[in-house]
Amino acid sequence: MSRIGRMPIAIPAGVTVEVAENNKVTVKGPKGTLERVLPTEMEITVEGAEVIVKRPNDLKKMKSLHGLTRTLINNMVIGVTEGYEKKLEVNGVGYRAAKQGKTLTLSLGYSHPVEMTDPEGIETVLDGQNIIIVKGIDKEKVGQFAAEIRDKRRPEPYKGKGIKYADETIRRKVGKTGKK
Repeated sequence: MSRIGRMPIAIPAGVTVEVAENNKVTVKGPKGTLERVLPTEMEITVEGAEVIVKRPNDLKKMKSLHGLTRTLINNMVIGVTEGYEKKLEVNGVGYRAAKQGKTLTLSLGYSHPVEMTDPEGIETVLDGQNIIIVKGIDKEKVGQFAAEIRDKRRPEPYKGKGIKYADETIRRKVGKTGKK
């Protein structure tokens, strides 16, 4: 049995979990509401203050869906209670970020400023001029938007310039050496 899949998901106080037909799970909490349609093969039940996910048989596909389904529901519960955030750092001379309304403006050494608008349910906060914090209740959307911001100028291995995650380490390379 899947070690992750068989663990029950504890529902904290102030959170409601509803399972509709076709395994449409709705999680409501203090930070908002999340909905997701999960694989119909899995059997999702709410028992007291716990959500339990069971699989019908031991086929390889069912085994992999079992842990995935449980983790997706758990991420929804954590999202509506605590929320998710990703920190990005902008490194480089002249590289900076600015925020105006819902628009994030990045100066990344291109001939033009790069403008990005916050998607629905996602909020970007600036800490100084070079730290961007992406916040939201949906883990998938937070990670995706953070990745899109990072893709505007990935960190390069020689000087480390670009946008990187706060917990990311850049593998540095030694530059070319001059003639002796």
